[in-house]
Amino acid sequence: MPRLWFESALLGSGWAHDVRLTVEGGAIARVEPGVRPGAGDERHAVGLPGLPNVHSHGFQRAMAGLTEIAGPQADDFWSWREVMYRLVERIGPDDIEAITAFAYLEMLEAGFTRVAEFHYLHHDFDGKPYANVAETSERIVAAAREAGIGLVLLPVLYAHANFGGSHPLPAQRRFVNDLERFARLLEASRRMVLGLEGAMVGIAAHSLRAVTPEELAAIEPVGAGPFHIHIAEQTKEVEDCLAWSGRRPIDWLLDHAPVDERWCLVHATHATPEELERSARSGAVVGLCPITEANLGDGVFPGDLFARAGGAYGIGSDSNVLLDAAAELRALEYSQRLTRRKRNVLSGATSRSTGRELFEAAVRGGGRALGCTAPLIGAGADADLVSLDTRHASLVSRRTDALLDSWIFAARGGVIDCVWRRGRKVVSGGVHLARDAVAARYRRTLERVLA
Repeated sequence: MPRLWFESALLGSGWAHDVRLTVEGGAIARVEPGVRPGAGDERHAVGLPGLPNVHSHGFQRAMAGLTEIAGPQADDFWSWREVMYRLVERIGPDDIEAITAFAYLEMLEAGFTRVAEFHYLHHDFDGKPYANVAETSERIVAAAREAGIGLVLLPVLYAHANFGGSHPLPAQRRFVNDLERFARLLEASRRMVLGLEGAMVGIAAHSLRAVTPEELAAIEPVGAGPFHIHIAEQTKEVEDCLAWSGRRPIDWLLDHAPVDERWCLVHATHATPEELERSARSGAVVGLCPITEANLGDGVFPGDLFARAGGAYGIGSDSNVLLDAAAELRALEYSQRLTRRKRNVLSGATSRSTGRELFEAAVRGGGRALGCTAPLIGAGADADLVSLDTRHASLVSRRTDALLDSWIFAARGGVIDCVWRRGRKVVSGGVHLARDAVAARYRRTLERVLA
């Protein structure tokens, strides 16, 4: 039974000092605060729970930095999507695996220990299913195994181009399934994850524009895992939903689907105060991806209103344009400051550390969105852990909450020392243990795909 000892650790009950964690079968068997390190203990300065990543499209890591050239018209999500479609025309299953493995490696180095993979790239180049209908899902599982990250695989139902069941576009042919084929995909995906420790399969509907009400109703009850959906990400989506139904997307969803704690509403950027109140009452988690949302020019989620309503949120890396968990949390808070022209907007209370509030909210909300019952450090929880290097210049003489504030708001990188997934160390000295091999394969893949 490995034993880890931390000078200080953020437990579910708060900060504690001189903490020994005993790991058994991938879980934390015992938590002993106030003890001196034993001869066999592996010693570290600061221990934190790993962060859940609530939303990722692994293959999009390959296009990071390649969409920053202005087009002839105003650029937005829809022009970015055309570049993504061109990438989809060039990558096969081997490429998806190599790109996603590298993205997962970077997530672990950034402090993410679990990821919800919102996976909609299912078919061959001509739009026909592979002989193995879950071929690309199997590659996602292989990438997670190679990197050592916890996986919640979310096969996505994508059936239409827009509201009202419109016919999918030619560029969407690799994404599209009907209900019968989606059922086979789900069944096969569940078989795929059986050999991956701690993995699970949930369900995703791509968006209200990509499924009909009948299709949404058909897939929602299938399985007991998490249910995720893109919602209200762009103003055009809101306008199209109003034209189709007379209702805004979140409003329509809450009236027509059994939204509860299983659900993750990804983005929810353009939500009214009433929609925020209703979403919070439903128990659904809002999946925020601040770096991608800023990169795409989507808008700013009204986080202060949602927090005051008691809403839960997690953070995700979405397009994986930059994999940095601290930067996601910083971007979330800074977006609120810029729109509200105030400081420490999401701190939650007077004299409360903003960094700690952001971090714990993302761990709790993200854990719920990924179906984790105990995401914080405590007996019975998975041993998903992150240690910080207090020798880093940005952490000098910091203690407890100031460590989180300084990591999130004042450090450029290099703060994370080690990362464990279910008690197995995957990052040491800030570097993933398999970085050389995974990065070399990624490099070869991109040199061919982007040639």
